[in-house]
Amino acid sequence: MSEFRTIHTGALNLRAAIEGSGPLVIFVHGFPESWYSWRHQLGPVAAAGFTACAIDVRGYGGSDKPDDVAAYTLEAIAGDLVGVADALQPGEPAILVGHDWGAPIVWNTALTRPERFRAVAGMSVPFSGVPQRPFTEVFAEHFTSKGRFFYQEYFQAEGVAEAEAEADPRDFVARMMCSISGDVAPGTYWDKPLGAKFLEGLPDPQPVPWLSAADLDYYEAEFKASGFRGPLNRYRNHVRDFEWLQGFADKRIEQPSLFIGGTRDPATTLFGAVSDPVAMMRLFAPRVEGHVLEGVGHWTQQERPAEVNALLLEWLRHL
Repeated sequence: MSEFRTIHTGALNLRAAIEGSGPLVIFVHGFPESWYSWRHQLGPVAAAGFTACAIDVRGYGGSDKPDDVAAYTLEAIAGDLVGVADALQPGEPAILVGHDWGAPIVWNTALTRPERFRAVAGMSVPFSGVPQRPFTEVFAEHFTSKGRFFYQEYFQAEGVAEAEAEADPRDFVARMMCSISGDVAPGTYWDKPLGAKFLEGLPDPQPVPWLSAADLDYYEAEFKASGFRGPLNRYRNHVRDFEWLQGFADKRIEQPSLFIGGTRDPATTLFGAVSDPVAMMRLFAPRVEGHVLEGVGHWTQQERPAEVNALLLEWLRHL
């Protein structure tokens, strides 16, 4: 059973669910999730001889929720992870594991703070190196300029997506998770015109084996308490993130790394931009071990916990 602790990172307080003892493994979730996204990993990783620590990223759940958009940069959140490592395992490099937004967070934290993190694993989103332009420019070119909806463009205006998500957090989470799950038939749900709302055209949530009513109860309670401003502010920092990362443009992730994606996950191919994400990653993280799981959608470690745990534990044991 996890113990909840409040960890002061030096900048703010984060809630963390912690199990076990031994080398520190920090789990970082994505959107719209929480520490709870790692509920199937904490026990097995702890049982394998590690301290398993799943945080609520700033803005979520039991962690502090600054209001300012600029408080949610990659640089700030990387600082949070350093603070967690310093609090739980001072003087010894930790291991990072992330999913969805948590993957770019851990990739770039390992890149920029190699002395503090000795290995890194990311799920769903591969590492494609230091960006050559802000992602806002990428989706403006490929979507906005063509009159097409792109969810990250929709998230840019403060208050708009918040209002839609907070009207019914349970429905928002269920629709989003089901629509890009490997257990739901793929559709053209996201092919809609600029100006559409996020939920517009998404199918009604369908029962999936990995997301129970109790799971949705937990997510619903978390977002009713926290709101969505902090989580959405992460999407509003592409330009700041780009500017910060330019100082590391000649760097690669030299630590041992692990990538786990899914054949039914649009993020694994970077929305169709790469055909072989593992080969692409080797250019920027030469020590990567990669796996793309057949039929898995976006919610990697929740959809296939046993398979993901086996791969993760095997990798951890050989570090």
